[in-house]
Amino acid sequence: MAFTLFGLTGGIACGKSTVAGFLRKRHLPVIDADEVAREVVSPGSEGLADIVAAFGPGVLDASGYLDRSKMGTLVFTDHMARAKLEAITHPL
Repeated sequence: MAFTLFGLTGGIACGKSTVAGFLRKRHLPVIDADEVAREVVSPGSEGLADIVAAFGPGVLDASGYLDRSKMGTLVFTDHMARAKLEAITHPL
């Protein structure tokens, strides 16, 4: 059986989550890239272990989660750090 696949993109606060919720209510499958990105760096994941190996435990918060603020400060001020992070996370 053929099916239609489409992507939903847009800027910040333009209604992507609202539309995704509308689709979910109609029992259509939705893949949320933000959710996937959080999963690949969740505690116990290969992605987070690789990030800690590359950047050190200072990128974790007190609960063992990736401290996105610290990581963001690092990768948005150092293009080599950003490239290293992307090499770890993009294949996942």
